[in-house]
Amino acid sequence: MNNFKKVLILAPHTDDGELGAGGFTAKLIEQGATVTYAAFSTAEESVPDHLPKNTLKNEVKSATAKLGITSDNLLIFNYQVRKLNYARQEILEQLIKIRNQNNYDLVLMPSLKDIHQDHATIAQEGLRAFKNTTILGYELIWNNLSFDTTCFVKLETHHIEAKYEALQCYKSQENRNYMSRDFIFSLAKTRGVQIGTIYAESFEVVRWVIN
Repeated sequence: MNNFKKVLILAPHTDDGELGAGGFTAKLIEQGATVTYAAFSTAEESVPDHLPKNTLKNEVKSATAKLGITSDNLLIFNYQVRKLNYARQEILEQLIKIRNQNNYDLVLMPSLKDIHQDHATIAQEGLRAFKNTTILGYELIWNNLSFDTTCFVKLETHHIEAKYEALQCYKSQENRNYMSRDFIFSLAKTRGVQIGTIYAESFEVVRWVIN
């Protein structure tokens, strides 16, 4: 953990990074790491009609701040939801630009087994851009037909609480089952049971670089 000083989270859509790695993010920041969060779509087309189109953009600002990510380290792009694959080369070039601006120790991104088209695009292009960096894939179980639980991060109650509080900022998404307190704590409990601790998040090892 102490080797991860500069961490990058790749979120295809606002909220993906918190759902997949919110507890780990809280722990990293608690231990002094600088975390950058890059959201590639604010999903304006999916925002309920009665809400402003920039709702998710505002919500991700609040959610990441809850976890301790500074506004300077929040990158928000406006690629069209469900069509990130049409901008694959542009996204790769943007990722390379992000890579060249910082020497990241760890990249967190969707699993390579994630079947959502936007998530798959960010995972594939993220691997291309950061192939020389340690990469962990986070799980979003509703999108994973399978998932290799090859890495676990032990977490305490306050880390999961921080994750939940961050996700509570997404009022526009509160009707989704995976936003519920029961789900968030139950999955963390399940992953904890697998390694004999109270709570944990699990990741797939995509790339592990040892200095």
